[in-house]
This record gives sequence, C-alpha cells and structure tokens, in this order.
Amino acid sequence: MDELSAAGILEPELRASYAECKRLNSLHGKTYYLATLLLPPAKRPHVHALYGFARYADEIVDDLESTLTIEEKADALRIWGDGVLSDIEKGISHDHIGRALVDTVQRFNIPIDYFRAFLRSMTMDLTVSEYQSFADLMEYVYGSASVIGLQMLPILGTLSPDAYVAAEKLGTAFQLANFIRDVGEDLERGRVYLPIDELMAHGVTSEMLEERIVTPEIRAALKDQIERVRRLQREANPGIQLLAPDARACIEAASELYCGIVDEVEKIDYQVFDKRAKTSTWRRIKVALPAYRRARKAR
Repeated sequence: MDELSAAGILEPELRASYAECKRLNSLHGKTYYLATLLLPPAKRPHVHALYGFARYADEIVDDLESTLTIEEKADALRIWGDGVLSDIEKGISHDHIGRALVDTVQRFNIPIDYFRAFLRSMTMDLTVSEYQSFADLMEYVYGSASVIGLQMLPILGTLSPDAYVAAEKLGTAFQLANFIRDVGEDLERGRVYLPIDELMAHGVTSEMLEERIVTPEIRAALKDQIERVRRLQREANPGIQLLAPDARACIEAASELYCGIVDEVEKIDYQVFDKRAKTSTWRRIKVALPAYRRARKAR
C-alpha cells in the first residue's frame, strides 16, 4: 500500500497536494526527507505537508532570482500566508500546498499559532538583518525552527508533555547549526544570524565578517556557537524516548545528521565563507542503516 493510501488520503486533489509537498521535501530537504522515510508510511505524508508549507514560504522570501522588491515579497508572503491561515480556520483550502496542510492540521489538531509564529519569522527575514543578542535571535528561531518540532509532535505521537520542551530545544539546535554552516550564504542575503554581542565578545566586527577571512577571532566565536548546538542536542536527546516508539528512529537520525553539520564545519577548519559544510553520503548511510533497523523493529 502506498503512503497516501496508508494514511487514508484518497481524494484525488488532496493526494495531488500531498504529492507536491513530498516533491518539495525530496528536492530541497534531502536530510529531512531521508529521516522521514524512517517513519511508518501513514505518518510520512503529514510530515511532508508541514515541510511543503515551510518551503513554499521560504521560497517567497529567499528566491535570489526573483525580481520582486522586498516590499513586493512582503506583500506576496502576507497574502499567501493570510490565505493559508484563513483556510486553517475554515478547515478547507483550495491552495495547492494549503490543501494538504489544512488536512494535516485538522487530523492532528495542530495549533494555528505555530503557523502564525512561522510566518512572523519569515516576515522578519525581509526586515531584520541582524540580532543584537541571543534573546533577540530566539524570537526569530522560535518561529522559524522551534515550532516545526512542535508541529510535528502530534503526528509523531508522544508519551509525555515533556516531549514538547525537548522538541523545541532540538528544533533550535537544528537552526543554529544551519546558521553556523551558512554564515557566508547569509551574508550574500545581507543577514547575520550569529548574535552581535557574542561576536563582539570575541572581537569580531561586521567589517571582519564582510572581509570573509576566517581569523582567530571568528574561529573562536564559531567554536562557542558550535558548543551551544551540542549542548542543546544533549539536553534534547532524552526527550526522543518520550516519542511513540515508531517515531524515535526518525528523530534520532535527524538529530545526528542535522546537529552533525557542526562536525562538518570543524572538518573544513571553519572555512564557512567559501565552503559549504556537507554531511557526507557515507555518514548518511552510517546513520540511516541502523536507524532503519530500529524503525522496522519498532513497528
């Protein structure tokens, strides 16, 4: 039985919406998609629906080939986002992505505030170029990443409310790892996601970042940011055992692969301005195979 049928998704237009979300996931979120394959087939389409919503919004904001101005992008995001939020409230959508999302939200009673928070953070990407402190950054990270973990929990299944605290921490760790890897790419977009006061504590200025040379000061600042990712991961990992057994292998693999990005940054000697740290195919296989065995056993 295919995934959509296993999930009880039978209506043709709804199946097409879920299929589009899966396509976006497989195309743009390879690590996320790999981890999703470890879930039971009936759960996978709903995770794809969450990804499709997030990816579509992100494309509006960060499409570098777009000729739209910032104001036009903000309008496009607001119009599309308001439409999806309205559809969630009504319980029905005719949007090609929104249709699957609304169905998933209804099936699992996912709070609409998570999606409001996500869209608010996407809007911040159009208006905020840097964050003075970690507390300031966390307002953005909550909406851009932490809520993704919170949205997924009803789909994954939980054994305790404490799983929500762990999910928020793990989502934050994933996002911070991406920020470390993407320092150079984010500068191209006119953004700095590393807290300014923490950079300055190591003597790192905006001018030094713009020079795109890894100095001892920048290396020290990145080491501190990497330690935060690892600490959050350590604090979050016990919460994985609070998930439904058939979901644990998926999140264990995601944790190792996403947070493992910082290992790859170390391997390229922190050269984040001219290289992109990537998880090797061998490491993906090394993580995925035992996770697949655990997932099969849990089912």
